[in-house]
Amino acid sequence: MFKLKPGSLIAILLLIQWSIVNGQTTERPSFKAGKLTEDINIDGVLDDPDWTNTPVLSSFLTTEPVEKGKPSFPTNVRVIASEKFVIIGVDCKDSSPVGIIRFSKMRDANIDSEDHIRIVIDPFLDGQSGYIFAVNANAARYDALVSNRGESENEDWDAIWEAQTSINDDGWSAEIKIPIQSISFKKGLTEWGFNIERRIQRNQETIRWANVQRDQWFIQTSRAGLLTNLPQFNYGLGLNIRPSLVGKWNKAGEGEQTKFSFEPSLDVSQRISPNVQATVTVNTDFAETEVDTRQTNLTRFPLFFPEKRTFFLEGSDIFEFGFGTGSRIALPFFSRRIGLFGSSEVPILAGVKLNGRLGKTAFGALGTRTKSFNDDGTSYDPTNMGVVRLRQNVLKESSVGIIGSFGDPLSRSGSWMSGVDFTYQTTRFNGDKNFIAGAWALYTDREDLQDDRSAFGFKIDYPNDKWDVALTYARIGKEFNPSLGFVPRKGVHHVRLGGTFAPRPEWKWVRQMFHQLYTTYIKGIDGEWQSYSVFTAPLNWRLESGDRIELNARPVGENILEDFEIADGVTIPKGKYHFMRYRVEVEAAAKRRLSGQASYWFGSFYDGTLNEIELELNWNPSSLLAFEFNGVKNIADLPWGDFDQTLVGTRIRFNVTSDLQLNSYLQYDTDSKVFGINARIHWIFSPLGDAFLVFNHNTQNNIHDRWELQNQQILFKVRYNFRL
Repeated sequence: MFKLKPGSLIAILLLIQWSIVNGQTTERPSFKAGKLTEDINIDGVLDDPDWTNTPVLSSFLTTEPVEKGKPSFPTNVRVIASEKFVIIGVDCKDSSPVGIIRFSKMRDANIDSEDHIRIVIDPFLDGQSGYIFAVNANAARYDALVSNRGESENEDWDAIWEAQTSINDDGWSAEIKIPIQSISFKKGLTEWGFNIERRIQRNQETIRWANVQRDQWFIQTSRAGLLTNLPQFNYGLGLNIRPSLVGKWNKAGEGEQTKFSFEPSLDVSQRISPNVQATVTVNTDFAETEVDTRQTNLTRFPLFFPEKRTFFLEGSDIFEFGFGTGSRIALPFFSRRIGLFGSSEVPILAGVKLNGRLGKTAFGALGTRTKSFNDDGTSYDPTNMGVVRLRQNVLKESSVGIIGSFGDPLSRSGSWMSGVDFTYQTTRFNGDKNFIAGAWALYTDREDLQDDRSAFGFKIDYPNDKWDVALTYARIGKEFNPSLGFVPRKGVHHVRLGGTFAPRPEWKWVRQMFHQLYTTYIKGIDGEWQSYSVFTAPLNWRLESGDRIELNARPVGENILEDFEIADGVTIPKGKYHFMRYRVEVEAAAKRRLSGQASYWFGSFYDGTLNEIELELNWNPSSLLAFEFNGVKNIADLPWGDFDQTLVGTRIRFNVTSDLQLNSYLQYDTDSKVFGINARIHWIFSPLGDAFLVFNHNTQNNIHDRWELQNQQILFKVRYNFRL
């Protein structure tokens, strides 16, 4: 198997560092922020006097459809900064405003397929972190944390900020107001990393100010420009007090009485310095959190559901660990282990969190105490749990760090985990290409773990526009099972090698081709293979219209060591299986009012056949109303029994304004036979306060073919943030 000695890794990285064009660097463009002399009315119209006296940024180039081309329409950007706020004004010229694509109004909607602007700021000027703010022409706001040094973004993070837009005869404009208390920053800096990007959806066009290269990601703050002439920021006392009041009506099932409860909760955060914040939560409530989207599972391994709770998302980028880890291999810290047991909520009595940056060191610490709870007649004691993370920036864009955790949600004693990781990253490999390499190691212990409790791995990646090639290796011990982690497979060697070749032919109707080949091989630590997969995409074309078509072929092998039940009454016996899967997939560009994606997997499956049909549809008849549909149909014909699974979900969004929405999500699947309704009214009555009215209702079609109530809940929550 793959083995990489520490000395070999260091030698490889030194060779790479030497190859980066003998230290060649690229000068970062800059522009000045203006000064605030009087209050600006945030209404989306750039008519306040201070806008007239502020420097204008207008030097944009396209990344799509051509690199460093001339934009279809001009874009003018202004930034005004005071000691309390950063205010950004953007004037997006458009000769045909009626053609502006604008559907969404909801907070954190996916606005990638609409006309929008995106801004990334790096208030630490470290090139490895940052904040993302985006707004579409309807003033739908989106915010996120720069994640994995610009490779991805944590879209579940939310901040307090304002944005308004206006449509006019010349296009559309936006005003964005970011309170300095909503972000962390390095004290004393008079310049920040800054970049802005605009999307003109009907032309499938993207323009940027800085880092105008397809090989570089927009949110890579090491490649951002500089926003200069910033004042000395003042966050006041830095104290945030956010009380919440929650009223709940619960009915546990058919024939049960409706019970009412009224509970307060409190979140308090204090800035110890501009870049260090401490947070305390008491009697924590997550009533406003959306329900999970159900999934079908045709494997013998657990499904992964992402974190959505605000307390755990704040500063979550600091807790990221290990290049090459993840939900398919291993996550040393998975915050859903705290306060959740399966799909049931475990009350959190209190929690404390400290996160921030000192110099080149990022750190985070989180501790919680949960209340006792019962599950299926088993009682579990109150539990203390926590995690600590340190990450030191080294070289220009790289880092080294440690992580540790303690506690167990099931009160099992002696539980702890620790690990180290190193990630080398450069955006200047061979001049202007991305290259990333990293290694990590973890060890865990608990009273019920006796065998191999270690895990380690590495990943080498060349992620660029034309070529994206990666090698990942991980060794997971037989009993590597951290109490606060997520590990789908234990006792294995996991290898994945492959890449994508994505040329851009000079054809009128094809924008880019993606030819893909990825091989995954998993074998047990004892030596016998367990799984293999060869994913190929001989055809994956994205058209100039934004539509896409893809054909796949995927040989698969599974060595089943123990019988497992794949569906009710259908059990796959242990043995070695080799089969072939094929897929046809088409996607209609989201710039249309009706868009979506259809996918059809077919072919052999174990010793039988399986047809998988997936459908996603989005219909936006107006900016006021939107419909989303997702459906999965699995039809299997196997020697040990047949099964037919159906999962459907429908989301209806009624968007009154960008601050008032009614959303409902209906789900049903034939496995659980549970029909669920989650309806929410979210009213943001102030940048500092909002209210929720939530209705949850679940009924099951029982063995007598009768719909029986499982649970029903109505809750109201109001919260307000007092800032001092």
